[in-house]
Amino acid sequence: MFGQALENLFAREVRAGLTRSAQKTLPCRYFYDAVGSALFEAITYLPEYGLTRADTRILEAHAPEIVAALPRNIVIAELGSGSGAKTRPILEALRRLQIVLYYPIDVSAPALARCAQELGGLGAVVPLEGSYLDGLREVTERRMDGQALGVLFLGSTIGNFEPDAAIDFLFAIRQVLRPGDVLLLGADLVKPVEQLLAAYDDPTGVTAAFNLNILARINRELEADFDIRQFEHLARYTGEAQRIEMHLRSKVYQIVNIHSADLIVDFVPNETICTEASHKFTLSQICEMARQSGFRMAGAWTDKEWPFAESLLVAV
Repeated sequence: MFGQALENLFAREVRAGLTRSAQKTLPCRYFYDAVGSALFEAITYLPEYGLTRADTRILEAHAPEIVAALPRNIVIAELGSGSGAKTRPILEALRRLQIVLYYPIDVSAPALARCAQELGGLGAVVPLEGSYLDGLREVTERRMDGQALGVLFLGSTIGNFEPDAAIDFLFAIRQVLRPGDVLLLGADLVKPVEQLLAAYDDPTGVTAAFNLNILARINRELEADFDIRQFEHLARYTGEAQRIEMHLRSKVYQIVNIHSADLIVDFVPNETICTEASHKFTLSQICEMARQSGFRMAGAWTDKEWPFAESLLVAV
């Protein structure tokens, strides 16, 4: 349904990001093609990257408690589901109370196929390939009278938005929901800088390969000619903004032609493309962000080993 529109959007957003005058950027959601999804799966097993394991620990330990706080007769939609591996404890707990209807929403068709295969035994799994909000609107068009909607936004993707954009995005979700619908929001919490830098620049180079793959994807899908060997991975932390950034730094002066984006762009030595900015939060900041976007915080579950939170927000 959304495939052709996504292809056009990819070209438009690559063009927009690489023609910015101050800092060239690429949207981090385009990391997750088949290769990128596999590389990210490998990252989650690295000892330096504790985020995914912390999220999983929270969900496995507290799924019955989280599900008990949800409205009854609820439909579950997940934004950026990937393979859905982390979602299993929630759906298993929900299955004890009602029939499960689950809509995973993702831009990666291979990840959605895996999700349907892995979780199909827990209930009805209806994959939707597309952007977060388009997929969520599709879910709301399908829901029956009397059904509540629970949206899962697990992991730390909310941190990839700039602060004002994060509030705008949560408000856009709220506009699709009815009062009493819920959002389970994952967010990475503030932690020591050394811990963060190691997580985003591991010594084995898996994160570097993950970052560089976005250029390979542009080559494959948008008929570009990036020489990937002439770029290198870079991680930076900005304390004032509570943000860690991933960049791709050009080693030399080079010119790149991206045919499908109708773009020729040059890079001077040491110029970077910012591919991801991941903001870290405190619980009070999450609560305030929820309030500003039309939600109230009804509960929060945290992990102490790697500071991380899953917060249950109720639409008001």
